[in-house]
Amino acid sequence: MSKDSISNSLIAFENHESNVRSYSRSFPVVFRKAAGAILEDENGCAFIDFLSGASALNYGHNDSDILNAAVEYLQSNQIIHALDMATSAKREFMEYFDKIILRPRELTYKFQFTGPTGADAVEAALKLARKATGRHNVISFTNGYHGVSSGALAVTGNRYFRNAAGLPPAGAVFMPYDGYWGPDNDTSEYLDKVLADGSSGVDLPAAIILETIQGEGGINPASRDWLKSIERLCRKNDILLIVDDIQAGCGRTGSFFSFEFADLSPDIVLLSKSLSGCGLPLSLLLVKPKLDIWQPGEHSGTFRGNNLALVTATAALRKYWTNEKLSKNVIERGCILSERLQQIAQSNQDSNLSVRGRGMMVGLDCGTGKLAAVIARKAFQDGLVVERCGAEDQVIKLLPPLTVDRQTLQRGLDILERSVHARA
Repeated sequence: MSKDSISNSLIAFENHESNVRSYSRSFPVVFRKAAGAILEDENGCAFIDFLSGASALNYGHNDSDILNAAVEYLQSNQIIHALDMATSAKREFMEYFDKIILRPRELTYKFQFTGPTGADAVEAALKLARKATGRHNVISFTNGYHGVSSGALAVTGNRYFRNAAGLPPAGAVFMPYDGYWGPDNDTSEYLDKVLADGSSGVDLPAAIILETIQGEGGINPASRDWLKSIERLCRKNDILLIVDDIQAGCGRTGSFFSFEFADLSPDIVLLSKSLSGCGLPLSLLLVKPKLDIWQPGEHSGTFRGNNLALVTATAALRKYWTNEKLSKNVIERGCILSERLQQIAQSNQDSNLSVRGRGMMVGLDCGTGKLAAVIARKAFQDGLVVERCGAEDQVIKLLPPLTVDRQTLQRGLDILERSVHARA
């Protein structure tokens, strides 16, 4: 397809859609169909999808069993919109989630359905933490990303997003994330000292919010020891621990929650993205019962608890989380990802490439945003969809569907490898 044809197919988007659009600029074709790990544009060109809706499509595009559950529900004249009324779809989801996700992990939480996006969950969590503790300050971390609505933006580190706010984000203090000062410095010790020092200038926070693997911040995984240290600091200082599992959760690291490997028990867990199983908007807070101090209607939203999304979420739980098959596949395919990326990095020592991540949330650090952009652009031209992340967009983020078959995974990695070699 010629560049002129591509440009013509995108004229309507140029004429009518806001300049704020981003992904259509990175991937300048008009997509029409999708199945599993494959996207197809209007001209029938296929692309291997290593973006997965920014981890909103962990089970791939258009999983037939999940879609069949949605179609059956729609055809049975059951309720779709219900504010926060009690519905059979919501009851079934909560009971099933509790049965197969929470109880086997010895976790006890109340469910709070927020607005449809991850940022809605972040806003609700920060609000609840402040209400429960009577404190205003929240601690977040360097390179953290939690959304771009006003409260979520205050705990998001990236200057590009913060500068768009119009007003300076307030109510948060940033501390160095694990590894921010290099591998030999435990940044949790610094946080411990700051919290203990009444003259540090840092008010005792209502909560500490973190990602166990920073996604938009550059695929930065925290170690088990560091996470356990942060949890101990929270308990010692009566601070709530909020884990933002919006991108790293729902199986992306192998276990359903990304914090399971560290044996954490967060006070509040945030879920969205792949929670619905097929890309429908759904967002959720898991809240320890003692913190459920809301008065009725004190936090609200017209589109909380999307019933169709709850139906597909339950279908995804039934299909993928009643046994260990998916988790084992994620670990196996995650090893393939990491090993291939290490080979690619080692064969291009002149570019100082490096690899990091956990499970099927892996990044190739290219050192500069310019180099990463060249590689990602070449990969797309050859049929692979990947996005960039990190403070300078210097990391190529790989988020294939958790269900991707080995052959497609290897084909995608082959394209990436050729793109790295062809960067000059």
